Amino acid sequence: MEQVIAGRAYVLGNNIDTDQIIPAEHLVYSLSDPEEKKNYGKFALSGVPKDGAGLPEGNKLFVEEGKFESEYTIIIGGKNFGCGSSREHAPACLKIAGIQAIIATSYARIFYRNSVDGGFFIPFESLGELVNNIRTGDNLTINVETGTLTNNSSNQTFKLQPLGEVAKIVKAGNIFEYARKVGMI
Repeated sequence: MEQVIAGRAYVLGNNIDTDQIIPAEHLVYSLSDPEEKKNYGKFALSGVPKDGAGLPEGNKLFVEEGKFESEYTIIIGGKNFGCGSSREHAPACLKIAGIQAIIATSYARIFYRNSVDGGFFIPFESLGELVNNIRTGDNLTINVETGTLTNNSSNQTFKLQPLGEVAKIVKAGNIFEYARKVGMI
């Protein structure tokens, strides 16, 4: 597990559901075929309404047309991030698109577990609303060890919820590696 995660922010609102993260129509690609797998990155967050509702500052696309990875590596979300169906493709597509961490006020339980168990990225929880303090494109630094987020664009620092026991799974890489490490399998 990296101790510092740095990158550009992509800011979303409340109740971003799994159909917005990866619409069902794009679940036709194989995650085991490297060429097909790239399409999950291409269509990540393609279900967020294009009229500006839910999109940061109007209409900044998460993945530019014709690309398979995003220029953004950290998502800032509101409440209930990842609600909706329990599809494991949702955190997988965000990882494929280049996401290293998500910081949200709260998560849907199954999305949170899928993110941790699959070792896709670190799902941090904020201690308060961040969506009004961070703008899409801001340069951020997360210190995993101290649990702090620094917005380098505005020189603000925010404390994050401690990862607790989840940190052990994240550090191991995923739930199966953790289970092997502690002798469960």
